[in-house]
Amino acid sequence: MLNQKLKLNTKIFNSDVEKKSTRLGFGEGLLIAGTQNENIVGLCADLVESTKMNLFADKFPDRFIELGIAEQNLASVASGMASMGKIPFIASYAIYSPGRNWEQIRTTICFNGEPVKIIGTHAGLSVGPDGGSHQCLEDIALTRVLPNMVVISPCDAIEAKKATIVMSKTKSPTYLRCARNDTPIITTEETPFEIGKAQIVFQPENGLAQLGIIATGPSVYNALIVAKNLESEGIKVKVMNLSTIKPLDSDAIMALAKETKKIVTVEDHQIAGGMGGAVAECLAQNYPTRIEFVGVKDKFGQSGIPEELAKYYEIDQEAILRAVRKILK
Repeated sequence: MLNQKLKLNTKIFNSDVEKKSTRLGFGEGLLIAGTQNENIVGLCADLVESTKMNLFADKFPDRFIELGIAEQNLASVASGMASMGKIPFIASYAIYSPGRNWEQIRTTICFNGEPVKIIGTHAGLSVGPDGGSHQCLEDIALTRVLPNMVVISPCDAIEAKKATIVMSKTKSPTYLRCARNDTPIITTEETPFEIGKAQIVFQPENGLAQLGIIATGPSVYNALIVAKNLESEGIKVKVMNLSTIKPLDSDAIMALAKETKKIVTVEDHQIAGGMGGAVAECLAQNYPTRIEFVGVKDKFGQSGIPEELAKYYEIDQEAILRAVRKILK
């Protein structure tokens, strides 16, 4: 059953559940944050509408800079503005930022501890027809390895909006991972959000869970559907929304592992270096636990509709179910 304390969307299991992209949630959040704080500035690399930064640019043209297709310059200029007291938000496709400009993010932003907020949209296989060259499946690995960096992967548009507003008030370099396509709304405006805090979004009605599924980003929806179906079979599952990948909520992860002794991680990202790897590192040091990883297995993406790609790369609901049944044997 859904965790009622979190005031989640009660229509999540309906076929007509509302869908909205996390990149749009970012755009809406930036507009709100910009209204609250005049030191917030927006910078983009020729993808204003695609990243939904146009909402901010239209409202605050004097606080928006279009740098063109120059992602390295995007990061460096933002670092300079941050050192002068501004709160820069920089947005591009994830394959370009943090992909193309990783060294500039490392040296000019993270090394100096500048509070630049990096938005990578079109992450994962959700880019679909744009193909393997644009499907960034490595961005969590690239960002979580950087000292000082905070890494957030919201489960839906509402959480992306909240994360944007909250990160605008922090002093840390932060990466926000967003998808291109519309995905189901899981949370509501009343659902709490805090950087560094994981949430159990699905749990047994009573008794201990037999299995823990830890998911991040829009993949949380698929984990919820699988958990709901398993509930009808009498299998007790807890689903964790791990929206902050760094800093990791180690206490919540260990509590879930201690209860279930079995963990399945789910993400639209390479297994190597991804969210599942962060969970495995945590448990290896603190509470060794059996884990099955659902993610992309050391492959590049290719063109196709998102649903086809999810099935081909084994990150869809069927793949989660297979991992669950394997670990329960």
